[in-house]
Amino acid sequence: MLLLIFWADAQALENRLADNPSPYLAMHGHDPVAWQEWNAQTLALAKKEGKLLFISSGYFACHWCHVMQRESYSNPAIAELLNKYFIPVKVDRELNPALDEHLIDFVQRTRGRAGWPLNVFLTPEGYPLLGMTYVPPEKFRTLLGKLQKMWQAQKPEVTRLAKQALEALVAQRREKKQEALLSPQDLQHKFLKSAMDVADDLAGGFGQQNRFPMAPQLSALLEIQARHPDGNLARFLRLTLDQMASKGMRDHLGGGFFRYTVDPAWHTPHYEKMLYTQALLSSLYLRAAKVLQEPRYAAVARDTLRFTLREMCGDSACVASFSAVDGEGVEGGYYLWKEAELKNLLKGELWTLARDHWQLKDFEHNPEGVLPMLGVSAEELAKSHGQPVSEIRALLEKARQILLQARRQRSLPVDSKRLAGWNGLMLAALSRAAQQEGQQDFLQAARKLRRYIVEQLWDGRQLQRAVHRGKPIGQASLADYAYVAEGLRQFALLAAPGEEPSLVDTLLTSAWKDFRTSNGWVSSSSALLPGMPSVQVQEDGALPAASAKVLNLSLMSRNPELLEKARGLVPASWLAVQDDPFWYATTVKTLLFSTSKGGR
Repeated sequence: MLLLIFWADAQALENRLADNPSPYLAMHGHDPVAWQEWNAQTLALAKKEGKLLFISSGYFACHWCHVMQRESYSNPAIAELLNKYFIPVKVDRELNPALDEHLIDFVQRTRGRAGWPLNVFLTPEGYPLLGMTYVPPEKFRTLLGKLQKMWQAQKPEVTRLAKQALEALVAQRREKKQEALLSPQDLQHKFLKSAMDVADDLAGGFGQQNRFPMAPQLSALLEIQARHPDGNLARFLRLTLDQMASKGMRDHLGGGFFRYTVDPAWHTPHYEKMLYTQALLSSLYLRAAKVLQEPRYAAVARDTLRFTLREMCGDSACVASFSAVDGEGVEGGYYLWKEAELKNLLKGELWTLARDHWQLKDFEHNPEGVLPMLGVSAEELAKSHGQPVSEIRALLEKARQILLQARRQRSLPVDSKRLAGWNGLMLAALSRAAQQEGQQDFLQAARKLRRYIVEQLWDGRQLQRAVHRGKPIGQASLADYAYVAEGLRQFALLAAPGEEPSLVDTLLTSAWKDFRTSNGWVSSSSALLPGMPSVQVQEDGALPAASAKVLNLSLMSRNPELLEKARGLVPASWLAVQDDPFWYATTVKTLLFSTSKGGR
């Protein structure tokens, strides 16, 4: 009888993601894998059954997440192995950033690189054992079999080694020798050198492989340029900004930026569009317009914000992302054009102008279709065609509207949850644009977005991580408090200069109380796994470090308690970033340019 009860319990595992409020998790709701949600009950289940946890973290817009779902998580044989021998858990990284950050750190340190989909096996106690990103189905199936056999044969030894490895990683994070603090001049010099050592002087950007915008680093460099102008730095900044705005990072028909390009020449994007990308790059281009005295950068910012308001925001807050794959499952399918399709839509002179202006060529080497990128300018086309520039611009706009109308007939999946932190970043960008450009549409949009954040994402005591279909989901992280506080403060500078909103102080006070420990900053106020990272200073990623934003806002606060906390943290923050400042650009910018009020 006991055996029958145990067998029934073991078979009770089923996919729990159908109709989940997260669009990404709901997408996996019909996989044959018995996906569990991440919570204390799931961890308790793994301990009770003595099974390895398999945590797969991803997000709605991620191309390779879709590929692995199609190849592996829809495969009945692989699902059978996962369901029988593991506790499979699906995580929306946008709703569980602290968990994702912890697992990314483990995979980065053990394999040298990390990304999404992020797949990590953990012991029932929560000690990471093995991590990877995308794995082809046959290799994944073989790996599952080997892991299961190893776990059954060497469970105590595997657990002991995984625990020791985690403890070593935690100690490595916290280990920091005492040394003298660099002077502001030396810290700035070291940051500049570290940035220019990896800068690409020919193509712009950093590194020699794929191209991410790296907005935190560029933002810090712009602030240095604003205060200490340098011709070589200005040239690099212009080159990078021009490359991002004119090539494959940007959608030249509909507006907005893609998340990154897969090549160093900025040509081929990873076609996902994220709300935070639009917000951060709009703010970056607005600042660049002033620092570099280039009006064209302000035009890029305005175009990006108007795309975001038109396509991502609607009547409330802004959605999280647009998928990299179209409704047919084709990566970039929404944005690519075949030659026959273009010639059918654009006749005669319209086709000739559009082909040259957007580089709609080379179909032989791009059978999947071409992506519009800026080529021949309207001014050059006017000269070669012997027509006024105004007439050429009108024809190009006509061609653009024809193509946009055709593109709207295609299907583009949307992650429609409204994330507090990312909308905070958007509020900051809109407020900056309204203040700098004097545009009423940005002011009205900022007011509407602020109202939504205050009324829908703040309950009077705490922030909601996100809202989807009117219901709150997820738990707010340090980044949510930091980015929303920044957005509200930036709006206050626009709407009521000199008046600091009390809600900003409330959010910052909560950030210090809930996310600052004796060992450093944590991303989440509730950690279910051992060894969840606490760091003196957070690194920048695609988004600026939340701890740096809290430090910066607190240093600028009129609240004496916040100011005292921030001033007290400056020396430790300075020490934490000075060895490798490139990856702490937002903190470096804060230390160099905000400590005049906070002191060192």
